[in-house]
Amino acid sequence: MTKRKKCVDCPSSSRSVAKYPGPRCATHHRARRKATSERQWAQRIEQTYGLTAEQYWQIYESQGGKCYMCQRATGRTRRLAVDHDHATGYVRGLLCKRDNTLLGHARDNPEYFNRAISYLDSPPAQRMGIWAKP
Repeated sequence: MTKRKKCVDCPSSSRSVAKYPGPRCATHHRARRKATSERQWAQRIEQTYGLTAEQYWQIYESQGGKCYMCQRATGRTRRLAVDHDHATGYVRGLLCKRDNTLLGHARDNPEYFNRAISYLDSPPAQRMGIWAKP
């Protein structure tokens, strides 16, 4: 008969079986993993952008808790990316992964977006009188 280990974080309870390292129960194992993830994320954004976790959340709140560009992504499933100017290193705001990638592909060139607006407002095919539909 194997001896059942008890979770080191649970109050003295006979029900908490520790299956995970520590030894910890599933609830405390998940909580510890989440805390570790949060701590590592905070260290990474501070080292990479010079931005504290508190500053990140201040920006998040000032943007209404959404991606600044699309206004759809909330960062609940995946945290919003810290967008920064590669030339100066200054943080600009928080964007979803898709919009942050879009800015990267555009190489931060405002003229790219002006052309995109022009393209959407007046497509070349329609200017030529072509109204083909599949």
